[in-house]
Formats: sequence, C-alpha cells, structure tokens
Amino acid sequence: METNRFSQALAEIRAAGVPIFDLTLSNPSRAGLRFDAANILTALSSPKVMDYDPQPLGLSSARAAVIAYYREHGVEVDPSAVLLTTSTSEAYSHVFRLLCDPGDEVLVAKPSYPLFEFLADLQDVKLRGFSLLYDHGWQIDFESLKAQISDKTRAIVVVHPNNPTGSYVSVEERNALMKICREQNLGLIVDEVFLDYGLEEGKAQTFAGSNEALTFVLSGVSKISALPQMKLAWIVTSGPQELRTTALERLEVIADTYLSMNAPVQWAAPVLLEERRSIQPQLMSRVKANLDELDRQLESHPQCSRLAVQGGWYAVLRLPAVQSDEDLAIALLREKGVLVHPGHFYDFPRDGYLVVSLIVPAEEFCLACESLFSWFAQPELS
Repeated sequence: METNRFSQALAEIRAAGVPIFDLTLSNPSRAGLRFDAANILTALSSPKVMDYDPQPLGLSSARAAVIAYYREHGVEVDPSAVLLTTSTSEAYSHVFRLLCDPGDEVLVAKPSYPLFEFLADLQDVKLRGFSLLYDHGWQIDFESLKAQISDKTRAIVVVHPNNPTGSYVSVEERNALMKICREQNLGLIVDEVFLDYGLEEGKAQTFAGSNEALTFVLSGVSKISALPQMKLAWIVTSGPQELRTTALERLEVIADTYLSMNAPVQWAAPVLLEERRSIQPQLMSRVKANLDELDRQLESHPQCSRLAVQGGWYAVLRLPAVQSDEDLAIALLREKGVLVHPGHFYDFPRDGYLVVSLIVPAEEFCLACESLFSWFAQPELS
C-alpha cells in the first residue's frame, strides 16, 4: 500500500494545479474519440433488462455477438466455449482459479503489463517471469521460458500483441508454445485485447479455436470497441476434447458462483461490439499519425530511439541511461510537465526505457514529445 516516489511526485504536481502533458493516457473514453452515444444508450435501455435470466456462461445473444466477431477473424467458435465476464481481469482470476491451487505458478513474459502481479497475488498464485528479447524486434526467449518451468507450473500467459512492446506472437513462437504446453500439461492463456490494432499485415491471427493445447483466449470491448466502462469481456476455451470439456464444466461452476454479468450490458453486446467498426479506424489513424510524429521528432535527437512496434497503443523509447528510469520520469514531470511511464513499471531488465501512449490527441502528442525531447537537448546530454 506504500506510494512510490513517482506517484508522490505526480500527486504533488496535480495538487499544485500545474498543467501536464499526459503521455500515459490509456482511457479511450477520454481520448476525444467520436462514439455513437445515442445508439449505445438506446441499446442499454432495452425493456429486456427488466427480466433476470441467470445464465452462467452469459446470455446466448451476447455470446452470439462474440462468436460473430471471431467469425470475422476466420474462426468458428463453439457457443459452449464462450464465457462472459465483466473484465479481462475477472477472466484471468477465473482461469487462475481453475488451473491453480494456492502456491502454484504461472509463467508471464517480461516486459509486460504490471496488472498480472496483483491478479496473481489475489488468487494466491506465484508468477515466474520469462524474457522477451529485443533484436530488431521482440522474440520470446524460449530457453528462459523452459528454465522457469517447475512441477508447480500450471500455465503460460502471453499477450498478443504484448503491452507495452506491441509485439505479436509469431507463427513459429505459437507452434513452440503449443508444443511446450502439450508436453508439460500446461494451460496457455492468451490475452488478445489489442489484437485488432495491428500495424503490419498478417500478424493479428487469433488463438481462438486452437486445438493443439488447452487454450484460454481473453478479450473484451474495453479495447476492441474502446468502451472500458461497459465491463464486457470473455474467455474462449479450446483444446483437446477431454481437457476442453473438463475445463468448461469447471469454469461454468466458477461463473455460476459469481453470476457477475449484468443484464443491460449483455443485451447491448451486439451494439457494443458493432461500435468497433467506427472506433478502430479512428484509433488506428491516430496511432499511425502519432508514430509518424514520434519518428519525425526522433530524427533531431539521435541519442534517443524507439523500439519496433507491430501493434497496440504504445511505443517504447530507448534513451540514454544517465539515471534510473524512475528518476528520469520524475524529472520530466517536474521540469517539463510531461507524464510518461518508466520502463521498470513493465519489468524492463535495465534502465533507459520509457513507455508512451499513442492514443493521445495528435496536437497534444506533438507538443508533449517536443517538451520531452527538449530534456535530451541539454548540452550535458547531447
């Protein structure tokens, strides 16, 4: 519960009323996007919401909308394999509870999203990290992964594409992961919330419907339709028939125990998912424009660079490691009014990395980057 130095500095700056360029923006509902609010609100006000129909997997109409989404990705999903949850965080909790007893272990890539540590702690699960390596792009370090497997390992988590590296799991990596999971009797948990935001053709291939190993694909409208406030997510389970059947039976018991999905959002699910057709082009246009602007400004600052990104909403900057990432982020906040995430938030193995959001409105993003890079234009850093 302790507040770290970075959070303390941010609280002080905000309390003083100092303007901040926020390059950590992750909330799409505050990113200046154009939503069809009337259509969404109408869908939420359906008279059907007055009836209570406690379906552990979720209402069939809502699950049908999810199935239709995967059909557009070229995969036919069995309706019995879809389980609705209020968030991907809840989905992780369900799958951790399904696969693990207290003290069991789950392998997670590093760098990656810091939420996993909290979710694992809440489920009494231990995380063990394996490395992503960078060499003109990110790759899974399979030697590192294999070295972390023990008799307590129950699952491997991959984020496809990864947050914050923006790297998709390649076909070769996918095949290797499936082989390991089959041989070691492990579950494969695949977080695909950023799947649709690919910058390269052919990378956004869903894991849904994979039968090589017991696989749990997690996603939701938080990113797909940029509607995190609607609290609609899901788990799609696939794999060898016996393992899949047993997993689905037990997941249904877990879901039935909580019955957390609310009726308005379930009835509105088709409309909420349809919103992606308008929102995703807006977001992709902004991400690409901001990447172009970032690269343009980097040309004037050769001591700084960005790492390759294949998809998602973030970019990783590699910078001179003249101080810790936390010290640098605090200095940028106090002296330049620019809020960025230090790399250690995402378990980068060394200093010299900052993470910036690419969904910031373009004009603000341009000004924020100018202010950020002016720090590195100082004579002692040039």
